[in-house]
Amino acid sequence: MKLDTLQKLYTDELRDLYNAENQLLKALPKMAKAASSEDLKDAFKTCRAMKGLIEEGSEILKEEGEESILDAGIIVAAQKVEHYEIASYGSVRTFAHLLGQNEAAELLQSTLDEESETNELLNRMAESIVNPEAMMESELAGASSDR
Repeated sequence: MKLDTLQKLYTDELRDLYNAENQLLKALPKMAKAASSEDLKDAFKTCRAMKGLIEEGSEILKEEGEESILDAGIIVAAQKVEHYEIASYGSVRTFAHLLGQNEAAELLQSTLDEESETNELLNRMAESIVNPEAMMESELAGASSDR
């Protein structure tokens, strides 16, 4: 397709988002199952993403290690997905405004708000629960390897 109008770019980006959302619907249950933190498991039920980030995030699921450290890696993967979506929905919402598709723009803004809220939830979980636990496990592992 030749991208020679904003309408074509808008449509192309919407198709990409639709594809990303459908791919993540298949990947989310695996990520939620691998997480040990119940709060993290619950957060994954509302997340969305795209293929490349899903594949990258799936790599952490194959790793062995301390649970909280793996949870920290899962949060990194999830936040990469959220940042992709925030950028994508923000851009497409702007296109919708420019094209006079105000109802679509409002719906896209709602989705953008949800993605931003999910990102903030992941930030809070990482900073208050998962990362401190991962740090403690790292320190314990370091202390035991010094013996």
